[in-house]
Amino acid sequence: MQRTELQSYLDTLLDCGRFHDYCPNGLQVEGRNEIRRAVCGVTASQDLLEYAVEVGADAIIVHHGWFWRSDDLRVTGIRRKRLALLLANDINLFGYHLPLDAHPELGNNAQLARLMGWHIEAPVASQPLVLLGRPDHPETAGEVARLVAARLAREPLLVGDVSRRVERIAWCTGGAQDYFEQAITAGADLYVSGEISEKTVHLARESGVPYIAAGHHATERYGIRALAAYLTLHCNIEATFVDIDNPV
Repeated sequence: MQRTELQSYLDTLLDCGRFHDYCPNGLQVEGRNEIRRAVCGVTASQDLLEYAVEVGADAIIVHHGWFWRSDDLRVTGIRRKRLALLLANDINLFGYHLPLDAHPELGNNAQLARLMGWHIEAPVASQPLVLLGRPDHPETAGEVARLVAARLAREPLLVGDVSRRVERIAWCTGGAQDYFEQAITAGADLYVSGEISEKTVHLARESGVPYIAAGHHATERYGIRALAAYLTLHCNIEATFVDIDNPV
């Protein structure tokens, strides 16, 4: 598959044009023109880059790429080392942030729901990245936390009333703690995200709506994994998901 063909395919599939993101989505570093093998992962870390070089990948596709809005623009230190490795090996880097969170089938939010058995009703009106839905059957917040631990293989942090009955649940993967208040307003009995902030603890206690912080990496493995499987099935490339351990 040609690089320009894959870029166009991914940009269209993930509907990149509708997002105002914190980083460029799509092709971030240009490599060789022909793409037969791709390595997919959550973050374009040095470990993932070195794995891609080792297996002879033509492209790396990630959820957390480079060139974030708040980044220092100087190419020094770790940034130089990463970029030098890509350029020396002529490997393409594609990054898809919010588009991969929001995709209705392959997205992180949709894939987390599938893993957990949550039934999606609709996005939260005030913040469409947040989904609102229901568990298979009403549970307590503590029971949901135990299921999260079992499915994600990581112990989550539960703040608030563990006995709260959960009939409606809201979630947004990654660092989406700032959307907690919108989820409460939308009628959620429980909110799940990857991270938690100091102020979030007080909001969970005072609102009566519990909060589960399940891990940023832990909640965002599944979109890029689904995308790798999709590309292998529908495109003429071998796309492999690689899970680089991250405890956060």
